[in-house]
Amino acid sequence: MRSLVGFVSVVVAASVYLYSLSLYLPAAPRRQIAAGNHAGTESELKFPSDLEELRELAEFLQFYKTEHTTYVLLLFCSAYLYKQSFAIPGSSFLNILAGAIFGTYQGVLLASVLTTVGSTMCFLLSQAFGKHYIVNLFPDKVSMLQRKVDENQDCLFFFLLFLRFFPMTPNWFLNMSAPIVNIPITFFFCSVFIGLLPYNFICVQTGVMLSEVSSLDDLFSWERLLQLLAIACMALVPGALIRRLTVRIGNNLVSGK
Repeated sequence: MRSLVGFVSVVVAASVYLYSLSLYLPAAPRRQIAAGNHAGTESELKFPSDLEELRELAEFLQFYKTEHTTYVLLLFCSAYLYKQSFAIPGSSFLNILAGAIFGTYQGVLLASVLTTVGSTMCFLLSQAFGKHYIVNLFPDKVSMLQRKVDENQDCLFFFLLFLRFFPMTPNWFLNMSAPIVNIPITFFFCSVFIGLLPYNFICVQTGVMLSEVSSLDDLFSWERLLQLLAIACMALVPGALIRRLTVRIGNNLVSGK
């Protein structure tokens, strides 16, 4: 019960902070108003749920970024960390938004850092408050993940990279269950940053061309999914080599060579 109260307190505090930040909206950029461009001044700050809302929010934040870069950056980072920390679906929307607002290079860097930090915060929240509840809610999944982690102890980092590269992996579940199956936080942190780079890049690149996107289905075409799958398979190669080398060394020691 104490863990549940602690978690709810964290959620409430984070929600109040994010809501308060969204209310503190600076005055509209003077240069844009002088030029007669009032686009976005009446927009409502909320998480987008479809492509049209995403375009409106991108236009709104681009409008304010001209004179209020710090506020837009703080708001974006806060919203991103909120979603990632509490395993709320929809990170792809924010990755696309990063590309639309900040461009390719800054967007990829920002999305990668925020994904890693937010996932690590989710890891720590689960470790502090959620172990018992996650095991009760997903007993079979946790058991299967524990078995796979145990089987890949000698090449655990590369196994984690494979899971992150693989396009169908439920990252929200991996973030929450990682402390339960005793994945070291250093391996977790590095595997998230490296393993989600391709996914973040694809989303950010889509955001740069947001005006040309006709459907979010374009985000994950079969070609892109196959590319991510190929990268995931490549991550298994070092682990297989390490395992083979370990077996060979073990056999040599047993035979006395």
